[in-house]
Amino acid sequence: MKELSIRVTSGVVYVLLLIGSLYAQEATIALLAIFGILSLVEFSNLIKLKSYIQYAIFILLYVGFGYISLWNKSIEGSDEAIQILLVITIFVNLILIKDLFTTKKIPLFESKRYFATTFYLSSGFVFMLLIANYKNNFTPLFLLGAFILVWVNDSAAYLVGKNFGKQKLFPSISPKKTVEGFLGGLFFACISSYFIAYYTETLGFTSWLVLAIIVSVLGTLGDLIESKFKRQAGVKDSGVIMPGHGGLLDRLDSIIFAAPFIYLFLRILSYVS
Repeated sequence: MKELSIRVTSGVVYVLLLIGSLYAQEATIALLAIFGILSLVEFSNLIKLKSYIQYAIFILLYVGFGYISLWNKSIEGSDEAIQILLVITIFVNLILIKDLFTTKKIPLFESKRYFATTFYLSSGFVFMLLIANYKNNFTPLFLLGAFILVWVNDSAAYLVGKNFGKQKLFPSISPKKTVEGFLGGLFFACISSYFIAYYTETLGFTSWLVLAIIVSVLGTLGDLIESKFKRQAGVKDSGVIMPGHGGLLDRLDSIIFAAPFIYLFLRILSYVS
C-alpha cells in the first residue's frame, strides 16, 4: 500500500508539473529542456557513454530549433533545416524498430552511440517543442493532447493487460506486456481522442483519432525499444528520480519516440489544409 501511495504521489506531481508548465511558453521551454537533459543523463548511463558531447549537441539542437520556431520565423532555410532533422530522426527511429525485431542487441547501443543520443532522444524533445508551437503559434494544447493520449494508452494497457492479458506481446523484452493490453490501450486512446478534439477545439475528431493510433502504436514501440536498451544495460529502470516509477526516461520513452511522427502528421495536415 505504501509503495502504491508513493507511486501515485510521484505520478501526480509529474503530471501537475507538466500541465502547469503549459500555461506559459517560457515555462514549457524550460521544463522540456530540463526533462531533456535529465533523460539524456539517464540514457547516457544506460549506453555507458561517458562524455559531455551529447549534452552540447542537445543544447545546440534545442536552442537552435527553438529559436527558429519560436522567435525568428524568417531565417532563410529554417523550414528546410527542420525537415532535414525530421527525415534523419524518423530514419534512425525506423532503424531502431528494425533492430527491435531482428537483432538480439541494438547496434546503436555499442557503436555510433551519438546517433542514438542525437536522433533518438535529443531530437525527440526538439519535436515536442515544435508540436507545442504548431503553425508558428504557441499552442500547448497539441502537446497536452499528445501526452494525454500517452497516459490513457499506458494506463489502459496496464489495466486491461493485468486483468485480461493472456498472450504475450514481446516476452523477450517486456514479459508483462500483452496483446490484449496493447489493444486495450489503443481502444481507450481512440475513445479519448474524441474528448480531446471536443474540449481543446484544436483539430477535428478524425485528426485526433489518427494521432491516437500514432501515439498508441509508436509509443508502445518506443517503450519496447527503451526496455531493450535497459535489458542490454542489465538494469530494471533507467533511473530513480521518480519514486515508484523509476527514471524520467521510463515515463517519457513513448512520447520521445512518437513525437517526430506526431509532428510529421501535423505538417501533413497543414499542407493539406
